[in-house]
Amino acid sequence: MFTGIVEGIGEIKGMERRGDVLSMRISLPPALTGVEVGDSISVDGVCLTIVSKKGQEVVVEVSEETSKRTVIGQYGIGRKVNLERALEAGGRMGGHFVTGHVDGVGEVLQVERGDRTFRLRVKAPREVSRYLVEKGSVALNGVSLTVNKVEGDEFETMIIPFTALKTTLSELKVGDRVNLEADILAKYVERLLPSGSRGGIDEEFLAEHGFLR
Repeated sequence: MFTGIVEGIGEIKGMERRGDVLSMRISLPPALTGVEVGDSISVDGVCLTIVSKKGQEVVVEVSEETSKRTVIGQYGIGRKVNLERALEAGGRMGGHFVTGHVDGVGEVLQVERGDRTFRLRVKAPREVSRYLVEKGSVALNGVSLTVNKVEGDEFETMIIPFTALKTTLSELKVGDRVNLEADILAKYVERLLPSGSRGGIDEEFLAEHGFLR
């Protein structure tokens, strides 16, 4: 489990495909200490296992299924990626619960830059957009973000200066494809609904059932 609070930016140093498995060698930033072989790490929102480590570089393996369901299989050497270690028991919860299991791939439709902040408009697949509500949460390339507006399958989010500095989101441009994960709490709420009433979760429903005040 992760929080969507990125701890540092890494860089892909090497890639090698062996059968249906893609091995990626990633350099870790100084902030990521104490990671060991067997640990889980979020790479642009994808939960991967560290299979080897040498100095400040680790190797993770990406299955064929993960490559198909995310954009990580399209990355190349030199790509910068958002990194986060798995949440420890008793650790601080700064963002929202992020599993690292990407729900779908979205597309950046608009990037509107202000003096210090910038706004992203993203088109999400239905398996993600059905769970989006204004002021709710979404993970975009592993970053916990607040949804500011929802219109059909599109949503907008505002990137503050700190997030732009500490993640790779400032490098996004129109047409880029991104990993998206919906808030798992919304999925649990839907699971509890009678099968005939699962038409989507909105802010009114959440407030009525005590999830919002």
